Amino acid sequence: MTIPRGTAQSPKYQRLAADLRRRIAEGEFTTAAALPVESELERQYGVARNTVRLAVDVLVNEGRLVRLQGKGTYLREHPVLDHRAYGPAPRLEPQDALPRDAAPRDCLAVPSAVYRGEAAESGRELTVDFEMMIVRARVDIAERLGLRPGEAIVVRRQLRMLDREPYSIEESHYRAGLAAGTPLMEPDQIDGGDEAVLAALGRTEIGAVDHLVARMPGPEEAQWFQGGPGVPLMVQTRVTYDRRGPVRVIETRYSADRSRLVYGVGDLGARASLPAPAAPVDPARAGAP
Repeated sequence: MTIPRGTAQSPKYQRLAADLRRRIAEGEFTTAAALPVESELERQYGVARNTVRLAVDVLVNEGRLVRLQGKGTYLREHPVLDHRAYGPAPRLEPQDALPRDAAPRDCLAVPSAVYRGEAAESGRELTVDFEMMIVRARVDIAERLGLRPGEAIVVRRQLRMLDREPYSIEESHYRAGLAAGTPLMEPDQIDGGDEAVLAALGRTEIGAVDHLVARMPGPEEAQWFQGGPGVPLMVQTRVTYDRRGPVRVIETRYSADRSRLVYGVGDLGARASLPAPAAPVDPARAGAP
């Protein structure tokens, strides 16, 4: 077995890591068995032990592999959950029904119910820790809400976990004047979700704009998500609108190795006859550089 040539500037351990990614993507290794030990990889590739160790370190840092003391190196298994960021809503339980004058029952209107439905469909347990804060608006949040930077805003935060594994941090940002005197100021979750309060205030959300970026987590985020040091976050920033203007900014952070956002666009009636993808496509498998 040989290491791909790569570029002249590419160190040998990085090329070895790339070939191990390829073998992982092609299903050569499974979560049930340990990867070949370092001495075996050294023999397979004809490289020094330190080169093997550095290559494995790269994949550990990316969150693909985990070293278990006294047992070996294994694929790190993170079940990937599809979150319907926008599209046809799942079936809702009676208690999740919206008021008759609320927005159409899509994923914009009932996000809490969507998360519960997705967890149930995947056979996983969803738990949520909730808190409410009054803070000074960041520059980007203030701009999206039409405020001056530093104005007071209400932030409602949800820390979601699936089977006790950190899944997402969601923060909904509201103008203080909109939230004042409403259940949005309470440090508890609201029956029917924040959407029910907004509908009662005549601020039913009818549209949204999403901004998606990837970035590395900060120290506190890395500690909470418990991901590998090289695993980025997906950050979805959604600005919702009614006919009068922006209503709120929802910033949701996901660990990129255990989440996939799904957007449905147009008529999806024929989609029911197609099998859903089983897992994200790895760039190494797709032949990307």
